[in-house]
Amino acid sequence: MVYNAGRYDVIVVGAGHAGVEAGLAAAKMGAKTLMLTLNLDMIAFMPCNPSLGGPAKGIVIREIDALGGAMAKVIDKTYIQMRMLNTRKGPAVQALRAQADKPEYIKEMKHLIEQEENITLRQGMVNELIIEDGVCKGVVTESHAAYYAGSVIVTTGTFMRGKVLMGDLEYESGPNNQRVSIKLSEYLEQKNVELTRFKTGTPPRVNSNTIDYSKTEIQPGDEEPRGFSYETTEFITDQIPCWLTYTNEFTHEIINDNLTLSAMYSGMKRGTGPRYCPSIEDKIVRFNDKPRHQIFLEPEGRNTEEVYVQGLSTSLPESVQHGMVRSVEGLENAEIMRAGYAIEYDAVVPTQLWPTLELKQIPGLYTAGQINGTSGYEEAAAQGLMAGINAARKMQGKDPVILDRSQAYIGVMIDDLVTKGTQEPYRLLTSRAEYRLLLRHDNADLRLTELGHDLGMISDERYEAFTDKKARVEQEIKRLRKIIIKPSDSVQEMLKSANATPLKEAVKASDLLKRPEMNYALVESIIESEETLPEHVKEQVEIHIKYEGYIKKANDQVERMLKMEDKKIPERIDYDAITGIASEAREKLKEVQPLSVGQASRISGVNPSDVSILLIYIEQGKMAYTAE
Repeated sequence: MVYNAGRYDVIVVGAGHAGVEAGLAAAKMGAKTLMLTLNLDMIAFMPCNPSLGGPAKGIVIREIDALGGAMAKVIDKTYIQMRMLNTRKGPAVQALRAQADKPEYIKEMKHLIEQEENITLRQGMVNELIIEDGVCKGVVTESHAAYYAGSVIVTTGTFMRGKVLMGDLEYESGPNNQRVSIKLSEYLEQKNVELTRFKTGTPPRVNSNTIDYSKTEIQPGDEEPRGFSYETTEFITDQIPCWLTYTNEFTHEIINDNLTLSAMYSGMKRGTGPRYCPSIEDKIVRFNDKPRHQIFLEPEGRNTEEVYVQGLSTSLPESVQHGMVRSVEGLENAEIMRAGYAIEYDAVVPTQLWPTLELKQIPGLYTAGQINGTSGYEEAAAQGLMAGINAARKMQGKDPVILDRSQAYIGVMIDDLVTKGTQEPYRLLTSRAEYRLLLRHDNADLRLTELGHDLGMISDERYEAFTDKKARVEQEIKRLRKIIIKPSDSVQEMLKSANATPLKEAVKASDLLKRPEMNYALVESIIESEETLPEHVKEQVEIHIKYEGYIKKANDQVERMLKMEDKKIPERIDYDAITGIASEAREKLKEVQPLSVGQASRISGVNPSDVSILLIYIEQGKMAYTAE
């Protein structure tokens, strides 16, 4: 017998990285929020690699923070190592990467949620939804509790009909031998939600005490204090190193000899795996000309001896994994604590979603995270944040928030998912962004903090600090454009020491800074300053001046793109009534239901000629509409 267990504004199903951001965002915006999770001890659990960040992903964490999300603050309190990647390259590809203390990350995030007064946190398995008149109104748990809400966000990760595969071993399970959600998948299928089957995998974990680190290469963290959050002022200094080693011919021989025993190659695996995070079996087969592959040994925390063997993801039998691991230099006597495995799971085909992450066919129901076909903690957290924001705003009767592709990597990812779909677990890459010079690690606050404040996610105090930084950057840029530097002896000596060409005539300080060999510190050393600016202000000044031409060019491209985005496609448009559009394009347009001509132009199978015809019909007002 189902009983009424309460009413909320927003219900979040799941408390992984998508779920926690969704719940916290909705609650911060004033929504009374219920969070339901299978296991309260697994909140924000990292079932795979113990790290956050990296190219594109690290920038997403900064964007989450700029909008008022939690991931950046929590990792800044719990990391064991922090590194800035690609420091020898331009700012468009630089990104932070942190090694996480997995148990501490869970504790910190759980405590943050428990302290939020608008959140009720509860352990429970959701089996079905409450749908009335086609609208999602709540959920029902396996214990027959019916919870009602204006919006429901499903963030079940890889738990829907999860199945672990290891050699010929196959059993129903979520990550880390957790319970699996079966009935919710079946319920969604009954409601004609299209599901697909994806796969991911994880490597063995070994005991640190059994590793010979003298045979590996140390990978220390950065000495310079760094953090993901713009609010972080205290940094962890006692960092723990990672270690680098390699596979070898013997490792490859073991894998090749046992390929038929791998769930990847024996036919047991049915789901599609991630192209950009392949198993070691995949690497050996696809890159058989490579004599070795990198293996990173990553500690899982300060108070555990478990070490994650990054690069050795596998679905080979456990018996084979022992020999494979011990063939690697430094791991000759390594003891496996947890064997690697593959996991298959159900995912929602994301073209069924609006850009708000609400299902088109079931108003009031949102999905976020790996259930939408993505891979990675950062991609999940970003979706959860946006779903939480939009679910709360729907309850408040406010317009949704949709980030565009020039505004954030989050906008790139969501647009890719809902417009193009994905045939494999989606991974965010810098190459997916047309305007990556604008979407940098250093300027996420300049792009998104104002929006976060408008949404009520950013405090007034933080916003004031942001506006002060922004004003200082603008003032210093103006100042450098006014200061004239003459070719004095001291200036010429400085240029000589920097291996720079001497001045032939006086130049503006801003023009001198544009030289490749120059930086702000060198220019600052030869001009008078009334105050010493913070390093984050100096960084922005230098980037803006050095890349001014490229940034202007990118902004011009964005303006042209936004004109296409501003051309909205009327609701209830009847694509069958438009003559001249190719049949494939017509079917794709009907499936995706793009909101703008710009979005329509990015749909796979929709060609420029189809877009031109669509534009003509819209501009001439000749559109036919479907009946309500």
